[in-house]
Amino acid sequence: MIALPRIAVRALAFAAVLTLGACGGNRDEGFQGWVEADLVFSGPDDPGRVETLAVREGDTVAVGAPLFTVDADLQKADVAANEAAVSEAKARLARAEAQQQRPAEVAVLESQQQRAEAAFTLSSQELQRQRALAERGFTPKAQLDTAQSNYNRDEAALEEVKRQIKVARLSSREEDIAAARQALAAAEARLRASQVRLARRAVTSPVAGTVQEVYFRPGEMVPAGRPVVSLLPPGNIKLRFFVPQGVLPSIKLGDAVRVRCDGCANEIDARVSFIAQQAEFTPPVVYTLEERAKLVFLVEARPQDPGSLRVGQPVRVIPAGARAAQ
Repeated sequence: MIALPRIAVRALAFAAVLTLGACGGNRDEGFQGWVEADLVFSGPDDPGRVETLAVREGDTVAVGAPLFTVDADLQKADVAANEAAVSEAKARLARAEAQQQRPAEVAVLESQQQRAEAAFTLSSQELQRQRALAERGFTPKAQLDTAQSNYNRDEAALEEVKRQIKVARLSSREEDIAAARQALAAAEARLRASQVRLARRAVTSPVAGTVQEVYFRPGEMVPAGRPVVSLLPPGNIKLRFFVPQGVLPSIKLGDAVRVRCDGCANEIDARVSFIAQQAEFTPPVVYTLEERAKLVFLVEARPQDPGSLRVGQPVRVIPAGARAAQ
């Protein structure tokens, strides 16, 4: 929310004083003031060209109502790129979590295991036969040594194939899988961020209120940091008036005040919401009849019926209990 510029505030104050022509130092006569508002400015996060405008100045909008859209070609391309990155990260993670070799390659190793088992069975039987013959003295020691060597060879070959199959069925190392999962999480985060940026190219109203001003029309380029529309929620309307230092101790936060203005059928109730801590000198155009009132304090009040007031409208603020001049 951004208040009106200080110069504009002063101009409104001067206009209020000239219009009312009242004295600001008499509590019973009230204090000169004006209506001000804290506008809410709505614009895109990134620069772009306005494509559609759904509101006009003076329209009443609810929270979430569409206001305008800005071209989103770059944001759509960013979303598509991040979607592809997520798909790639998912594939890498699935490959890391799966067994290291494909099923067809594992089947080849299993066939090798069957051949190794057959060779081992044969060499085992031959070793047993040679041992039996050697015990009877019917075979030379060289043949027994050969049978033992063949048995050891085939046993080692079978064990090697079994280990190859076991390794082939393993997934990647845990640190590799963890890294793949982190890469997927980062890609998904970038995708969500790009989707949010795309969604924000269609801007909706953050508050309920009225459209005060439209700054850019369809086809115009919106620079970074510039609003497209300004909104005024009813609760952001406030009254500003200056109180002389002699009267300030009698005014407290939360005090009730009455407000009168030209064109207002009845008095409007309001409550003091702000009292400045620092004094300032009254400009010459708001000098009162008493010179001691040159030091004044800014006071703000929130009206209970803001719909009856207009920004810049001069008012007279009367503290509760004072006898307002008729």
